[in-house]
Amino acid sequence: MASSSSSSSSLPIFLPLTLLLLISPALSLTCTSQTFTNNKLYSKCADLPVLSSFLHWTYDPANSTLSIAFIAPPSKTEGWIAWAINPKATGMAGSQTLLAYKKSDGSMDVKTFSISSYKDIVESKLSFNVWDTAAESSGGVYRLFAKLKVEKEKVNQVWQVGPSVTDGFPAKHDFLMPNLNAKGTLSLTGGTTTTTASGGSKMKKRNIHGILNAVSWGLLFPIGIIVARYLRAFPSADPAWFYLHIFCQVSGYAIGVAGWATGIKLGSESKGVVYTHHRNIGITLFALATLQIFALFLRPKKEHKFRFYWNIYHHSLGYTILVLGIINVFKGLDILNPAKHWKSAYIIVIIALGAIALLLEAITWILVLKRKSSKSTKPYDGFNNGQG
Repeated sequence: MASSSSSSSSLPIFLPLTLLLLISPALSLTCTSQTFTNNKLYSKCADLPVLSSFLHWTYDPANSTLSIAFIAPPSKTEGWIAWAINPKATGMAGSQTLLAYKKSDGSMDVKTFSISSYKDIVESKLSFNVWDTAAESSGGVYRLFAKLKVEKEKVNQVWQVGPSVTDGFPAKHDFLMPNLNAKGTLSLTGGTTTTTASGGSKMKKRNIHGILNAVSWGLLFPIGIIVARYLRAFPSADPAWFYLHIFCQVSGYAIGVAGWATGIKLGSESKGVVYTHHRNIGITLFALATLQIFALFLRPKKEHKFRFYWNIYHHSLGYTILVLGIINVFKGLDILNPAKHWKSAYIIVIIALGAIALLLEAITWILVLKRKSSKSTKPYDGFNNGQG
């Protein structure tokens, strides 16, 4: 009984120790605790701020030789990792890249790419000499080793992870904020690495862009359409419904223009990063909404013969804006990738607006049918019957 009690009491201590032994060194929280199976040693290391990445290096200024070990998990199993030096700029475009990936037979390989732009990725020799390239993997983490000829003691570094490799060519990586911020300046002799300061301000601009467009295309335009379609059925709401409709649509357009402008600004600051569908829908929304605003000034009077055709045009354009606006808000949420509750909150708002629209649709039809019924059953007097 005593031995059983002793064994039981030691179990809580034994389990954490076992788990610590099973954790891969590459997954350590800091680079200083990481070791390599080939017993390589590096004079300096850095915990890179994004993508769970680490860099170890030794720089010999006497012969301008840089030895590196880059460690990161690929974004998906069988994906890729890459580390690069950009001789002229701070981003991926123009970088000289080392990429490690797992081949179909399970072995690791390293390739070099000269990236002149995000759309022009070419496997080629780099602008500086590279040798002793190698790679290994374990525990879901890849390690990339290389030696490079680097003349400068401070370089622009870029690192990245991706989902897959097909026929030796890497698939496009994500364009989330961690991916976009995976760059900085590395001091080879000072042992320091800094990231660019633009990430925070750019993220703020992206959030402003998202909020403006969600409020305009995603909320004010749908509310304006609901007001116009259903409140006009109530005689007591005339002409208040019209002015409320105009207020929602004009306000939505003004806020939408501000959101569109911030999107154009973000695009100009992010060369090579293009969200094609989101951008194209945004341009379409801006054009259609502008036509709707002009249509307000060209609105014929009720008795005009062209009013019927104007109504068809105005309603068709309005519902098109409604659908495209909501679609683009969701595409924007996918790009921003905010906390889950923001997307959930918008879904709840859209469901609530949809429920209100359905309820008002039913009430409107009941009113219309009652009016038709009262007209058809109205008794005729002698004059109406032609007997007066």
